[in-house]
Amino acid sequence: MPGLLRGVARTAAIAGTATAVSNRVSRRQAGRWAQQASEQQSMTQPAAAAPSTAAPAAEPSAPLHDDMTSKIDQLKQLTDLKAQGALTDEEFEAQKRRVLG
Repeated sequence: MPGLLRGVARTAAIAGTATAVSNRVSRRQAGRWAQQASEQQSMTQPAAAAPSTAAPAAEPSAPLHDDMTSKIDQLKQLTDLKAQGALTDEEFEAQKRRVLG
């Protein structure tokens, strides 16, 4: 039974990490597409109609905040799994290093 719980815990940790990485990649790609679209739009506008100041870029702290929130959530999950006995100390430390590194 402990082996089954450990396997389930490991799968949950990996799935959570994969979801977080996938979401981050999607946000980054959407940002790149938006930047490319704005660059193309600015190139197609006539020079006289171009605005004198560029639009402010999106806050870089928002993706950083999302990334930190997901890491904190993952660490909480790992802590809960360790408290339940589903992870050994070594497994917990390895997963923690992976999340933080």
